[in-house]
Amino acid sequence: MGPGKRSAYVAVTVVCAVTVLATAGTAFASPTPPPAPSSTSPTPSSTSSAPSTPVPNKDLEAVREKLDTLYHEAAVATDSYNAAEEKAQQQSAAIVDLANKIVQGQKKLDELKKRAGAAAAAQYRNGGLPDEAHLLLSDNPQQFLDGAGRVLQGQRATRGLIAEMTQTQQDLEQYAADASTQWKRLEANRKAKDAARKKIKARIAAAEKLESKLAKEEKRRLAELEEEAAYQAQTSWLSSGILDEINGKASAQGKKAVSFATAQMGKPYEWGAEGPKTYDCSGLTSQAWLSAGDPIPRTSQEQWRQLKHIDVKDMRPGDLIIYFDDASHVGMYIGDGAIVHAPRPGRTVTIAGAGSMPILGVVRPDA
Repeated sequence: MGPGKRSAYVAVTVVCAVTVLATAGTAFASPTPPPAPSSTSPTPSSTSSAPSTPVPNKDLEAVREKLDTLYHEAAVATDSYNAAEEKAQQQSAAIVDLANKIVQGQKKLDELKKRAGAAAAAQYRNGGLPDEAHLLLSDNPQQFLDGAGRVLQGQRATRGLIAEMTQTQQDLEQYAADASTQWKRLEANRKAKDAARKKIKARIAAAEKLESKLAKEEKRRLAELEEEAAYQAQTSWLSSGILDEINGKASAQGKKAVSFATAQMGKPYEWGAEGPKTYDCSGLTSQAWLSAGDPIPRTSQEQWRQLKHIDVKDMRPGDLIIYFDDASHVGMYIGDGAIVHAPRPGRTVTIAGAGSMPILGVVRPDA
């Protein structure tokens, strides 16, 4: 079977994933080299006036590297877009909550003012005479003393009423200030989201333009170069014997997350998408874990920052592998040295070698 032992948890819960993984054992645990890229173009048809000049492999390799750079930059911008979108949603909710507090606070203040007005009117009707005068004018001293007690209670209640009015007014002022702050942050995140959107579209457009210049045969050879690069990276990763150490069993939630993620195979990548028809990389992983009953951060960078870090040798199906130094890509480990992920624009959710990209680290959503 090649380096490493086959993980016991390969039979993920959906038939499609089982089928893919059954044939993927050699692809990921002991990869078979892809066919060597062709160095010549196919023989031109008899109707061609002159044979086309094939693009040298070194030039195609430069194209591949350029495409990798453009799509990587688009992925970074997508993470920025998703983060700004998530924050904007949170701030919109906070503004609505503060608005409700302001409405309720104003109602409370109006009621307190009515009570204060009633207390002032009662005092006015009482003539505003001092206690000594009421004692001298009273025919029943005991009745006066009883009334004085009630007056004292009323005075204390009035002082409490004034204090409550003051606090409510301060609360209203604070709510208004908080709402203003949240609004400014919302506007800032909207601008950040727009800037990220423009960058994403520009990078994807540049990549598509670059690919559009290639002939059909050159695109085929370019695809072979991409497969070769992924194969070499996966082989290097496996050559360390890492699969001999990875034998973790999926948790109940991890199985659910894997089942959800593998059920999305074949669906197109779309930046900023989190299903149900299209996904970006972190949209897939966040929705998979949400379906398992354990919500996680929306972006790959926040998943890396907030979730518990796990040694690669300790990972188990359902764990998330974060890629590249800037944590701009994420895939879900499903066992046998493989991941399921949403790769990039123009691709669909698929299974790939866990070591086919530079690994930053592993995180566990249900640690």
